[in-house]
Amino acid sequence: MAEPLLEVRDARVTIAGRPILHGADLTARAGELVAVVGPNGAGKSTLARAAAGLQRLAGGSVRVGGEDLGRIRARRLARLRAFVPQRPRVPEGILVRDAVLIGRSPHLRPLERLSRGDRAAAERAMERAGVLEFAERRLTTLSGGELQRVQVAVGLAQDAPLLMADEPTSALDLGATAAMAQLLRGLADDGLAVVLVVHDLALAAAVADSAVVISRGRSVACGPPGDVLHRERLREVWHVGAELEADGTGRTALHVEWLAGVQPSEASIVIRP
Repeated sequence: MAEPLLEVRDARVTIAGRPILHGADLTARAGELVAVVGPNGAGKSTLARAAAGLQRLAGGSVRVGGEDLGRIRARRLARLRAFVPQRPRVPEGILVRDAVLIGRSPHLRPLERLSRGDRAAAERAMERAGVLEFAERRLTTLSGGELQRVQVAVGLAQDAPLLMADEPTSALDLGATAAMAQLLRGLADDGLAVVLVVHDLALAAAVADSAVVISRGRSVACGPPGDVLHRERLREVWHVGAELEADGTGRTALHVEWLAGVQPSEASIVIRP
């Protein structure tokens, strides 16, 4: 088995005197998509930010590319991992192409100009993320789904082997959610290690190789989604009667028992190659 590109052990985070994480683990390898799931307030985004070096640890350890996170300088860290935020900042007036070129910054020395190779790397990133067609548009004119794909393109321009995305589908409609899921799954198939923080359990089960379940600041399960997202755990962690069903063709459905006497509702999402 390949060495992990990301290895988080017993992560603990305290914010404003309040413990947010107190024993969370996360591992991701090349060619693998790992979904981080859990209820609101469980600590999913905090875990992702701590793993990316954006949130200080109160305890535990993070290794990126086999190196201790605390010993990695910022520019080198940006060449090892890319982070797609949940709520990206959108500067006024900046074009998509220029935003993606920012992803080349970790590869430049101070005052060094962008090279032809940097521009080619940004072009490839835009093409892979499906945003090349609106490279000359301003960020402020984009839809939510388009903007999130641009953020992925910025990450791809970094040429980092690890891509982390913090709830990139949280504000997207069904079509944009499916497109983002397909993109991230494809990046893992291309050899990247992808960590996806996500609320949608059906989506997680459809695209992820493994799932890490976070509950009350701890990782309580890790493994193939079909193994860890079973009925008993859904009731224990989410406090709802529910069951995931996969038919082996890429179609995954989440069946939820809402209220006694009310017909169960079904939500499903299909991810196709």
